[in-house]
Amino acid sequence: MSIINFVIFSSLHADQKLFYYSASFRITNVPYNRGFEKQTSGEFRDLSTSIERLINQAFQATHLKKRLIKSHVVRLSPDDGAVLAEVVLVFRFISSDTKQAHLTTVNTVLLRRLKSSTWPLSIDLSSYSLSEINAENGEHLLSNCCGTRMYKNEERIFGGSIAGEGDWPWQASLQLNGVHRCGATIISDTWLVSAAHCFRGVSDINSWMSTFGARIRTPAMKRKLRQIIVHEHYANSVLNHEYDIAVIKVTPPLQFTPAVHHVCLPEATQVFPENTTCYVTGYGALIDDGPSVGELRQTEVKIISNERCNRREVYNRAISPGMLCAGYLEGGSDACQGDSGGPLVTVDPRGIWTLVGIVSWGAECARPNKPGVYTRVTYYRDWITARTGV
Repeated sequence: MSIINFVIFSSLHADQKLFYYSASFRITNVPYNRGFEKQTSGEFRDLSTSIERLINQAFQATHLKKRLIKSHVVRLSPDDGAVLAEVVLVFRFISSDTKQAHLTTVNTVLLRRLKSSTWPLSIDLSSYSLSEINAENGEHLLSNCCGTRMYKNEERIFGGSIAGEGDWPWQASLQLNGVHRCGATIISDTWLVSAAHCFRGVSDINSWMSTFGARIRTPAMKRKLRQIIVHEHYANSVLNHEYDIAVIKVTPPLQFTPAVHHVCLPEATQVFPENTTCYVTGYGALIDDGPSVGELRQTEVKIISNERCNRREVYNRAISPGMLCAGYLEGGSDACQGDSGGPLVTVDPRGIWTLVGIVSWGAECARPNKPGVYTRVTYYRDWITARTGV
């Protein structure tokens, strides 16, 4: 993978730490919708965006503006014909100050905002509550929401090649007889998704292991593989790269943490237009035919339309509807050997990351007019659900 970035760390003041709060309230002018049961649905995204915008606005003109790290809707549930919203708020405060003072300040500011106009939402103030929760519970709630990345006790400038622990918590390494072979992506506590070609010629499931985290040699977690399901039509399409998708069940189930948890899967109807900014990650080679590396790396790429990618000078009509291209026609950023099966992801305005593609194939690495080709996840979304229930 031609991942050319750097990472810069700057430590927080030693006396600062993260504080987590749980807020809940009823929204009376929005009828409950079954779509709210899925965090990836358009209905959940739209209402959550409005709620988080309302909460963020509460602190914009206050001294807490730079203290608020994140507000995130973790659950929307039915409540007597209305919608009960549960939200986790993360702040960074000086730890030597009293906890009660922090809670009182946050509560005062948020309640003041909820008492004013909350259009387009109508909030039942009698249902409002705010309480502090410990860091473990806060991290657990956020880690169980797909596509989140945790905020740590250091500030990071992204744009570098080597990823930090928890930067891409859905990344997995698939290892054959102890050697990294392919990447994969966590989509639930028991299921990964990868490329079918990673399992070509290897049928013994006991030869496989999956590790998780930014470092292969010191992984954050390890799991055995219990089941490998390769797309049933893949065997007949080896030459043209069709149906290059597989799902893998791990055992025992993963215990989600800030460093290891699942990405969001898109809806089958979701569209990612040309020039959408994405990131591809992996432990693969840095140059064509080079060795895999032990550290997770990242690079930014842009989606290229199938029409452009099918031009004669690019892939000459080899790109089917189940594939997508991402990279740059001038070359320079790409996945490479060993990155196969790994994730291509994009982030939405809420900061939620969604799996767009699975590293599949390409002509060498980062060559001009030869961008990376990925399995298009929306095309196989229903197949994934049918095999995994996710």
